[in-house]
Amino acid sequence: MLRPTPRCLAPGFLSRSLDEFKRLSVMALKAEALTVPTKAFPLIQFNSPDALSRCKPMSDMDIGGFSTANLDFHPATKAEPSHARFHGTISTELPPDQPKVQRTGYAAWRTLDQGWSLFGKMLWNVEPYNYLAIQFKSDGRKYFVNVQTESIVPTDIHQHRLYSKTPGEWETILIKWNEFVRTNHGQLVEPQRQMLTQKVRTIGIGLIDRIPGPYDLSISKMWATNATNEDEILGSIKGPIQGLPLQTSAQGLNKPKKEPLREPLDSKKAITE
Repeated sequence: MLRPTPRCLAPGFLSRSLDEFKRLSVMALKAEALTVPTKAFPLIQFNSPDALSRCKPMSDMDIGGFSTANLDFHPATKAEPSHARFHGTISTELPPDQPKVQRTGYAAWRTLDQGWSLFGKMLWNVEPYNYLAIQFKSDGRKYFVNVQTESIVPTDIHQHRLYSKTPGEWETILIKWNEFVRTNHGQLVEPQRQMLTQKVRTIGIGLIDRIPGPYDLSISKMWATNATNEDEILGSIKGPIQGLPLQTSAQGLNKPKKEPLREPLDSKKAITE
């Protein structure tokens, strides 16, 4: 007699399966797979303390180093949106009892793997979207956005610099998915390949400038978008927005007439700037 495994009977597994069934059903009814999406596709929104349970802070402390990584929730106020505060201290000191460790000085956070459902491994399909949007407040340090996909090499990470034009103030940036570069253990990997945007596992932000001292970065939300006037998240944003498409007018966000063409990958610019 066949019996389901305990994992398949777990409440989280059944809940994820139901959510995935609802999502696929809506896509089928609206024929979203045949058209360019116009609304926002949320990836992580720090609207409540529960959002922190979907994230994992990391630092070189995992290999014996002394850098710290903290992720705290802060509710919305009149001046700020609800957000997670990623903060700590970078140290390049090497562990004295681990001679194999020759490099430290990093901290990061990422979303957790989304688990399994009746439909298989849960992954984000952001292929129909042109941009990753991030609302954040930076201290001006050299942060990178990290994206993991279900690639052949599991340690590959696609990265893009998180540029801040107004450190200390809230701002929003739109990054084209095709501008991320493939890296492995912090180094560029050749040949460069387009990110497998149909199968995104995790997303997060890291600090790898190796400059000792405190750091402080606040993140309100991260989502996939086509930057149309039907993107309810983008439409509610207050403050400067970097990377909006040329079709955007001074009056607001306009739906693009057609999907923007992909641009050639410029790996050196993304990493060195």
